[in-house]
Amino acid sequence: MGIRVLCLAALMSVTAFTAAFAASTEGTVVAFDRKAKVIVLDDKTVWTIVGSEDAVPATLKAGDVIVIDYVSTGDDGIQKISTITIK
Repeated sequence: MGIRVLCLAALMSVTAFTAAFAASTEGTVVAFDRKAKVIVLDDKTVWTIVGSEDAVPATLKAGDVIVIDYVSTGDDGIQKISTITIK
């Protein structure tokens, strides 16, 4: 019984440390495909906006300088894009 409690406590402590955190990036839009839900920035990063369509400004186009605010899960990558702002 004691070993089970210890294993459960260890598992719960590891799970508690996988919290998400907010981050942001800035860049110039090189390409934007609204149908494919993809934004490519000048640093060659590709942002998929599936599940975050409401964060994309209706007027977004290539050449716009934008700030992308997103929630990250650390090494696992991006969880969700919160906002995209045209500067």
